[in-house]
Amino acid sequence: MYYKHHIFFCLNQRSNGENCCAQHDAQQAFDHCKAQVKAKGLAGPGQVRVNKAGCLDRCAGGPVAVVYPEGVWYSYVDRQDIDEIVESHLRDGKVVERLLTPPHLGR
Repeated sequence: MYYKHHIFFCLNQRSNGENCCAQHDAQQAFDHCKAQVKAKGLAGPGQVRVNKAGCLDRCAGGPVAVVYPEGVWYSYVDRQDIDEIVESHLRDGKVVERLLTPPHLGR
């Protein structure tokens, strides 16, 4: 496999006023995650890729990110949450239970 982990951040912006991840600083979280992955030497082939995504259809749990290949969904609030995902899941392979998006939350 080319990457051990992909993390996708929903950056969707809705113009109709509906809740969306972009309203919750998703771009800043994406930027911070990308910087942390690089700073910790986790970026590149065989390691971690941080990707932007459009709507992931989990708006009620937003802002959200999903880690593959495990298919683990996270709802985060701040940079500390992103740091914990990077260090625990992306570096050490341990899911951050407290940040898991409740399975029933969709759009």
